[in-house]
Amino acid sequence: MPGNRLLVQIFYFMMKQDLIECAALLLKEKQTIAFAESATAGRLTAEFALLPDAGSFLKGGFVCYDASVKEEVLSVTPELVKRYTPESAEVTAAITRGLMPLIPADIHVGVTGLTAPGGSETPEKPVGTMFVCGMMAGVTVFSERVVFSGSPEKIILQTIACVAKKITDALRNR
Repeated sequence: MPGNRLLVQIFYFMMKQDLIECAALLLKEKQTIAFAESATAGRLTAEFALLPDAGSFLKGGFVCYDASVKEEVLSVTPELVKRYTPESAEVTAAITRGLMPLIPADIHVGVTGLTAPGGSETPEKPVGTMFVCGMMAGVTVFSERVVFSGSPEKIILQTIACVAKKITDALRNR
């Protein structure tokens, strides 16, 4: 479907602008960043890695798509996952905290959510619901539930743009 592909290209262009702005500020402020990714499955880290001078600010990323990886590697308790689901604000904060000892950085970001059917979606938490959390020095600087629409790729691109804007805002407001 050509119209759908064009829309993805527009989302991608818009996301790139947000990433470029975020990277410039990370460089200016001499800040480093690391990601714990579930629903975005490494795409967030990959997009930051493609930016100029990424080696100066990107420490790394960890994909924790399955709940067992969140529990076994990022120290998220099974009780938390069971109580709130793997796609929740609570688990997103927990994977962000769990990333800190694995990848030292100035800023840690976690992302979970529902890009396609088959997770914990409900009428109150439909496909397109994404959770993002950012921490600086162990303090939460953003934690948000956002809802996007479109294909899984569109949802992921919108999430990446959202995260870049949140990081930019956090750096400007500190």
